Amino acid sequence: MRPLFLRLPLLALAGALAFAVPAAAQTRSASPATERITMDIGDEPGRISTEEVVIRSGPFARQMVYFRSNETPGTVVIHTSERFLYVVMPNNRALRYGIGVGREGFQWSGLVKVSRKAEWPDWTPPPEMITRQPYLPRFMAGGPGNPMGARALYLGSTVYRIHGTNQPETIGQAVSSGCFRLANGDVVDLYPRVALGAKVVIRHAAQI
Repeated sequence: MRPLFLRLPLLALAGALAFAVPAAAQTRSASPATERITMDIGDEPGRISTEEVVIRSGPFARQMVYFRSNETPGTVVIHTSERFLYVVMPNNRALRYGIGVGREGFQWSGLVKVSRKAEWPDWTPPPEMITRQPYLPRFMAGGPGNPMGARALYLGSTVYRIHGTNQPETIGQAVSSGCFRLANGDVVDLYPRVALGAKVVIRHAAQI
């Protein structure tokens, strides 16, 4: 944590502390509606976050929920505006995970399949990402300091993935360049539940 708040006037200390504490820690008991903001941060290659990191409380904690759907069990359904990923289960149930999604201008919807799976995946930022964040490495081997996190599910022929993150405080936020991120412990749990070739439905909002 950067000690920036130490240089602020005393009267601003309380406000500074609110930003100094990771967002995930501040809002564990908040409703998803309060989480729908865009964070203006970039990726942090080299920042260490192990595969044990799990969101254990609040709306973005992994949990079994009622989920009415015509999709077959094993299908992944992503609701970007709600910041949730669902793995469809039998009997109108689904396992729900909190996720981080694409920031404004990078959100998308569609129907794809899981085309590849990888543990501790390597990361090669595409040229357009390098243009936006020129400090990024051109290639980074997989590992705890890799922004791709502990696991990755590649989505069709797109450049997008469902993956872990070394920034778990961004779960519930709109921050990525179009990928869907989970805390490392959650993506490790998700990984064996989703088969290669599984259907993935991306929606902007939940359907009633």
